[in-house]
Amino acid sequence: MHILLTHEQADFDALASLLGAALLDEKAVPLLPRRLNRNVRAFLTLYGLELPFIEADDLPRRKVARITLVDTQSLTSVRGVHDGTAVFVIDHHERRDDLPNDWAFTYEPTGACATILLEALQERDARLSAPQATLLLLGIYEDTGGLTYTRTTPRDVRAAAFLLEQGASLHAAQKFLNHPLTAEQQAIYDRLRQNAGAHTIHGHSLIVAQADASQSDEELSTIAHKLRDLLDPDGLILLVQTGGGVQLIGRTTTDNVLMDKLMERFGGGGHRRAAAALARDTSLEDLHAEILKILPDYVQPAVTVAEIMSRGPHLLDPETPVKTAAEQMQRYGYEGYPVVERGRVVGLLTRRAVDRALSHRLNLRVRELMSAGAFTVHPGDSIEALQRRMTDSGWGQVPVADPETGAIVGIVTRTDLLKTLTPQAAESGRPNLAARLEASLPPARLALLKAAAHCAEDHGDGLYIVGGFVRDLLLERPSPDLDLVVEGDAIGLADALAARYGGKVTSHRRFGTAKWQTAGVAGQLAEALADEFGLRLAAADLPDSLDLVSARREFYSHPTALPTVERGSIKLDLHRRDFTINTLALRLDGRHYGDLLDHWGGLTDMKSGTVRVLHSLSFVDDPTRILRAVRFEQRFDYKIGSRTLELLQNALPLLDRVSGDRLRHELTIILQEEKWEQMLRRLAELDVLEAIHPALGFNAQTRKRLAAARRAQPGPEWGLAGAFDHTPQALALASLAWLLPLESVQAASAAGRLRLPGWLTKALLAACRLRPELDDLAGKPPSVAAARLDEAPPLALYALRLAAAKEARKMLDAYAQKWRSVQPLTSGHDLRARGVPAGPRYRQILAALRAAWLDGEVSSEAEETALLERLLDG
Repeated sequence: MHILLTHEQADFDALASLLGAALLDEKAVPLLPRRLNRNVRAFLTLYGLELPFIEADDLPRRKVARITLVDTQSLTSVRGVHDGTAVFVIDHHERRDDLPNDWAFTYEPTGACATILLEALQERDARLSAPQATLLLLGIYEDTGGLTYTRTTPRDVRAAAFLLEQGASLHAAQKFLNHPLTAEQQAIYDRLRQNAGAHTIHGHSLIVAQADASQSDEELSTIAHKLRDLLDPDGLILLVQTGGGVQLIGRTTTDNVLMDKLMERFGGGGHRRAAAALARDTSLEDLHAEILKILPDYVQPAVTVAEIMSRGPHLLDPETPVKTAAEQMQRYGYEGYPVVERGRVVGLLTRRAVDRALSHRLNLRVRELMSAGAFTVHPGDSIEALQRRMTDSGWGQVPVADPETGAIVGIVTRTDLLKTLTPQAAESGRPNLAARLEASLPPARLALLKAAAHCAEDHGDGLYIVGGFVRDLLLERPSPDLDLVVEGDAIGLADALAARYGGKVTSHRRFGTAKWQTAGVAGQLAEALADEFGLRLAAADLPDSLDLVSARREFYSHPTALPTVERGSIKLDLHRRDFTINTLALRLDGRHYGDLLDHWGGLTDMKSGTVRVLHSLSFVDDPTRILRAVRFEQRFDYKIGSRTLELLQNALPLLDRVSGDRLRHELTIILQEEKWEQMLRRLAELDVLEAIHPALGFNAQTRKRLAAARRAQPGPEWGLAGAFDHTPQALALASLAWLLPLESVQAASAAGRLRLPGWLTKALLAACRLRPELDDLAGKPPSVAAARLDEAPPLALYALRLAAAKEARKMLDAYAQKWRSVQPLTSGHDLRARGVPAGPRYRQILAALRAAWLDGEVSSEAEETALLERLLDG
């Protein structure tokens, strides 16, 4: 017997994973846990009869040959299990260290375990009932926070979309994920709320609450969700006394609060954002005190020193002459230098001290002039810690030391701190591009922008066009794509526009984004805008929507991580962008209409033709900027700045951490560029392609194949209609042409690294396996060649044709135009009528007849009939 298990106190992801495993193996027994979350139990009360689960008491009394655990790595006691029972684990958590070695383990880094099982069902073309689809959707939504948690992956989103297509009910999802509290739960909720204490740690708001519920056995996770929604802290920790001990429940909305690590300390675990533990041998009061004491160790600063420091600082030896130090200050322009002796900071030398010594003609050494002290901060320290250290030391430049080695890895200045704490308003007297803007935009789009600008002025917000549009406007190559940023409340502005002109607003309050949807009111909107701005407008010329984003700032918790976002000024919003040439902004509201903002030197770099990052960690934060740097350099005939190029090359190893989907996206954009050839050549020159995958390269032969793929126009005889799955034909062919010369093992590795779609990988591997045989096949009889070519998809054959030698190309054309459609007149029905027993002989006879037609041995029905008689007699 094969049984399926998940964890006790099962949530929707656990139950959905159990369902997915049951649908994959209909002979297996999906055993319900004895304890279910209350909302899960409520769902089963309504839909349980339509689902395959059985209760533990109904488990057949038979030996268990195999157990499959889903969404858990813990095996509960089940009758029928013996020493020979095989255990298989399917989980979206990494393997535990204490997992038995003989257990088979499957891990996929998805937001929900249900996604893994659903993908397997999709591969089998499974069709789901509405209750099944709804349960699977509940599992994905619960563990990804409705697809909003940072651990959510594109796979989870695709899975959710598939389930909606299968009939999953969003109404049911909302109902069961927001289940009302029972009277007992409400009492516990009220006690927790009354005892909740607010704490600010490293810039994050955390709430720790405690309550006694030792006389209750109510499920607590729903209470945690309700409290989190009400209080909206960055982190929530509940300590509830139960009959079995103190239950700890942790929830957080930021990856900077290491909730899973905190719970692991007390023997529990979970996700980064949702975790729990049960402490049995301690009192509620003692545990509360311990939590408050250790909590700072599990909270990372919202902004760290590493994000604002300058790396690779110049260091001085205490014995350095002051004159030499002065020369360094003049050459590099720094105001302060750490003084280091035997790897440790012993002081700080400032420009002011040096200038005073030189003015008095003092021939001193650094040791005699420096401010003595060993003040440092660590890269992971908070801004608050830096501020205290500056206050305590009086130093305006503080060295940054590696916490493990003590080596000086950077320096952070008072200016760096002030930029973070008190961003300054933009300067006045900027260039005005109003006339150029109005000349570049169609009347309908211009009127819509003006309407938004007027509304922003009334609303007290600043409205800006930012990024590539402004850059391209200055280069006199305007783009149709507009990025609008609101310095203020983007959602409020969208609501105001909808109130004034009609339409609907969809928003994401957490991210401060809004979409004003105008498609349903295009006619009345066109009339209103025409009257207001005196323009002739057609409703068809208006876009269906307008996207508005509140100005924000971003922080990266670790290299290649997705950013943490919070509200900021337009200056900080522009600072989060990739290169200075993309930090320009055009203001639209009020008297500022048309003013150009250039906080970060974008205009200067455009004039000099330089691609430059804004800070030294730019490529560390997002290594895909490496590919974009090359793309912009070649597109605009610019040069990557020397420091930026150095940072780019230092960050190449980080490309290994970037997902294949993101890398493929960047390469796809490059292949669509007019100067794709120059871009790929530059990427190869900088070793970027090799850093992505060792088999990726670019040479004259690669260029020739890619060029052929880009201009290819396959005729209908190739049967490629619908073969590209919404991928542009040229891109699909270019992907094959690029990797075609590789051995199949290398090609499979490269395709996996770039996460090529399955259909494209299949065509690639078929082409790679067939390529070495092409020239030999070209000399074989048509029947031999056709039999081999039949095994490859048409897309693979056409890709091979683009790179094939003359004779092989002629063979491939003959196959597509003629051989592929050649079939004998005799059919299987004819053979059955002649009394031929069903079996492999059918295929052999029909293949022999087709081969005879292909090789010219048969050219008429009579000749085929004669051959058939000989084959039957033989």
